[in-house]
Amino acid sequence: MADETTDWFGPEAATFGDRVAAAREAADMTQAQLARRLGIKKTTLMGWEQDLSEPRANKLSMVSGLLNVSMSWLLTGEGEGMSEPSEMDVDAGDFAGVLNELRALRNEMRSNAERAARLEKRLRTIIQSSTTT
Repeated sequence: MADETTDWFGPEAATFGDRVAAAREAADMTQAQLARRLGIKKTTLMGWEQDLSEPRANKLSMVSGLLNVSMSWLLTGEGEGMSEPSEMDVDAGDFAGVLNELRALRNEMRSNAERAARLEKRLRTIIQSSTTT
């Protein structure tokens, strides 16, 4: 059986970008909101969260302050940071509602596909009749 003592945000399990994204989500902020507060472009933040780049020390300090985690935790996963995610309580009613919505969407898509096919057929007929006259 798998080891149940995984450190969710430790160096083996998460990257700098993973920790930034998790802390941002825990702070209930969008990428745009955090970027605005940091005075950077959203694409810059996206680069950090995707581990394409890292912030300079002054921005790292601002990120840790805004997200209420330590710089050390952001960089290494050790120190003052977030605890592992708790198990989500799943209500079976949620699944039923989503399933019903998905079925309705699929029916709409099927109906729209049939409508598109009818319009395409009609358009072909119009084009053929205009080229033969």
